Formats: sequence, structure tokens, C-alpha cells
Amino acid sequence: MTMTSPAQADTDAVVAPRPRPRRGVSLRDAGPPVALVVIFGIFSVLSSDFRTVGNVQNIMDAAAVLAVVTCGITFVLMMGSIDLSVPGVMGASAIAVALLVANNRNGNDWGLLGVLIAVLLGAGLGCLSGMALVVLKVPSFMTTLGVSAVGLGVATLMFAGVQPNITDEMLHGWAVSRFLGLAHLTWIALGCVLVGWLIQRYSRLGRYAYAIGGAEEVLALSGVKVAPYKVAVFTLAGAFYALAGVMVTSQLSAGLVQAGKGYDFAAITAAVVGGTLLTGGRGGVLHSAVGVLLVTVLTNGLVQVGVSPYWQGGVQGLIVVAAVSAAVIPQRRRNQVTK
Repeated sequence: MTMTSPAQADTDAVVAPRPRPRRGVSLRDAGPPVALVVIFGIFSVLSSDFRTVGNVQNIMDAAAVLAVVTCGITFVLMMGSIDLSVPGVMGASAIAVALLVANNRNGNDWGLLGVLIAVLLGAGLGCLSGMALVVLKVPSFMTTLGVSAVGLGVATLMFAGVQPNITDEMLHGWAVSRFLGLAHLTWIALGCVLVGWLIQRYSRLGRYAYAIGGAEEVLALSGVKVAPYKVAVFTLAGAFYALAGVMVTSQLSAGLVQAGKGYDFAAITAAVVGGTLLTGGRGGVLHSAVGVLLVTVLTNGLVQVGVSPYWQGGVQGLIVVAAVSAAVIPQRRRNQVTK
């Protein structure tokens, strides 16, 4: 019989091999970029027009508004919440900016100040969503749906039955002027993605948004007041939505109540496809930005190869189901829990 001394046992424990880190996360993060490259390659083979420089510029320009909306909604999704206030916030900001810059309905010509006021209006509506969530303890999808109705009501009152057409050269130039081949709106969207990533990566708000989505109870037990950060996230998201509404007004040279129609589900689609989980605690702005490009490339490619627009919504829906399944099923298998 061989005896082992305590010192030798301690040494054996120290040199025992460590378990290898799991690589599922990195592989899963690589999935959307790889899918983007593959889809781009497939459409490039199917259509020679798809791979032209002009079409790539069109894809980037088409993704601009959706990218800004997705930046905002990503922070909400990171917390595990849902935001359906996009149509109302975008509609209110679109009409507001159209009436504050030079237009055909009044003598206003506030320029950038009008844009700032429209963005602040969106931030206020976002703050209302956050306050309703933390004070009334109502699920986020219900509170934000109500705020969307409020925003649409405000937009309808400002619209007053007469569409405001903008004559402001600055705002009109955002859509038509180009720098390095891309519209100014596209550069604004790229700037929003950068700002969103910096907030997510280096600010306490970004870190706590992750923590709220991952384990809100643990964060609260550690002494952090969660409610103010929830309100701040919805306020930030509202500002992004409002800027997107201003961008739509720039594109159309007119303010529309329905400027944000459909952008809520499109942004959720892009975020989920990019790897941001609906359950929170995973993903981020860069993930969602890849999802925006993936969805936009897919839409553009389907048009290039002659697929009917009536089929495009169904195809995008299938992609969302596949993306959610790919993200959630591995977690369920690890946890052995069905919710």
C-alpha cells in the first residue's frame, strides 16, 4: 500500500489539469458574420449586378435608418425587455422636426436646434416607457405599446391633416449629399453604431444593461439600484428612435405620422439575427449591426434575383425563427429546463 503525504496531495491538486474553456460562445458569435459573407457570396454568383460598387453603396444607404433604430433597441433587448414604441417615437419626431426646420406650413427655420428638439422629444417618450415599467411594474411590451400609441397621437395632432414638406437644405442634404461614396445619413448611422458600442463597452449603463438581462436579482442584491438604469436605457433608446425618425424625414423631404411603421419588428429581427438574445444578457451593438447588414443584404439580394416582395417577409420570418432556435436551444440543453 502506497501512502501519499499531504504535501504531495496538495501538489497533485495544484498541477491537476484545468478544464478547457468552452468555445461555444466564440463559435456562436462568429455565426452571423460568416452567414453574411456566405449570403453575399451566393447572391454575387446569382446576380452580376449584386456585387457592383453601386449596389453595395445602395445596401449601406438602405441599412442606415434600420441601423440607428437597432442601436437603440439592442440596449433594451440586452436587459431582457421588449420595446414596441418605435413607430410612435419615430412618427412624433418625424413630424416635430418637419415643423421646426424650414417647411411649407410655418415660418420656422430652426435647423440643427429643431433636430435636437425632435431627438429630445423621443428621449422623453423613451423615459416615459421606462418610468411606466419601473413604477407600474407592467411588462415592457405593454408599456411601450402604450407609449407608441401616445407618440402616434402626438404626431397626429401636430400633423393636423396637412403634410409638412421640408425645404431645409441641411436636412435635405443629409439624404442626397455623399462623402466617400456614401450618403451623409449612412455616416450618421455609422456614428450611432460607434457611439452605441462605446456606451455598451465602456459605460456603467452598458455594463448594467448586460447585468440586468443576465441576473437582475443578483445585481439588485449587490446594492445596485436597478430602476434608474432601466429608465436610462429606455431614454437612450428613445433618442435613437427619434434620430431615425429625423432621418426618414430627410429621406422623404416630408414629415409622416407613419414614418416608423414596421421598424420595431425589423429592428428586433436584425438584432436577433445578429446574435442579441431576446432573453437578455447576450449580444450587443456590433452583433446587431451585423444583423442589420445581413437582413439588408438578404432583402436586396432577393430583389436582385427576382423574388417577389410578397415572399420577402416570410423569408425574413423564417430566418428569425432559425436564429432564435440556434441561440436558445443550446442554452435549454445545458440547463435542461423548458420555459
